[in-house]
Amino acid sequence: MIDAKDIKLFIVTGLSGSGKSTVLKALEDSGFYCIDNLPVILLPEVLRLVIRSEWDIEKIVVVMDLRGKSFLKELPRVLNELDEMGQDYQVIFMEAKDDVLFRRYKETRRLHPLNRDDPRAGIVKERDVLSGLRKISHKVIDTSSLTPHDLKSIISNHFIDGVLKKRLNLNIISFGYRYGNPMDADIVMDVRFLPNPYFVEELRLLSGLKPVVKEFILEKDVTKSFLWKLRELLNFLLPHYVDEGRALLTIAIGCTGGMHRSVVIAQELYKMFDKNDNYIVKIDHRDVKKT
Repeated sequence: MIDAKDIKLFIVTGLSGSGKSTVLKALEDSGFYCIDNLPVILLPEVLRLVIRSEWDIEKIVVVMDLRGKSFLKELPRVLNELDEMGQDYQVIFMEAKDDVLFRRYKETRRLHPLNRDDPRAGIVKERDVLSGLRKISHKVIDTSSLTPHDLKSIISNHFIDGVLKKRLNLNIISFGYRYGNPMDADIVMDVRFLPNPYFVEELRLLSGLKPVVKEFILEKDVTKSFLWKLRELLNFLLPHYVDEGRALLTIAIGCTGGMHRSVVIAQELYKMFDKNDNYIVKIDHRDVKKT
């Protein structure tokens, strides 16, 4: 028989259309016992049933939101009851930007639970009434720029062995301004001030992935100084993004064509954080083959 301290409980809530069902499916695939749209007043009793039974259930995730009557009214009392039971829990709040949520409603032709005639008005109202719950949540996940696959990957990385990990998915992109800025970039660094291998004939047709191009750029004093300052800046910024609840951050490094300087700096940035357990780092050289 297990007790409350043995059960890992996650309460997934947030805005309608923000990806709660995707999170539920991802956690179910990871071995969680999942319950969707559980009336909040039933949660303590469900836990007591699990504790008293011989069921082999130690990881539970429940989705609860405004679909349930008296959800916000009863939630504080229920959370207090969980505390009295000695039950540990984490509240995960899912959200997305208003225009993204509206587009999802248009694409799926679903009705918003707070306004069946006007989903945009329903989104605004729901964000307002859930603002207090968002503030007390242990983690906030913004799915505005995430595909279902991205979200599943983030959930798998954050809910390891039933423990919520404060890990930031860090996407690094090199790009050329000639082809436009990446639309999903959170931080954009312009490295066109660095010496340009394009004007060295024997380097012009080589990419920043080649050692000779990398050496040309990294040996310059201005590059060394820039990388030191960039490391200091990001070491300051990234933990604050994690504490704020960000699950994904995209840093874009741009030069003229996306072939030389941006590629080298993006690679150096990748090396800065790849071995850090607080981050899950991916890199993409968007335009390296276009020039």
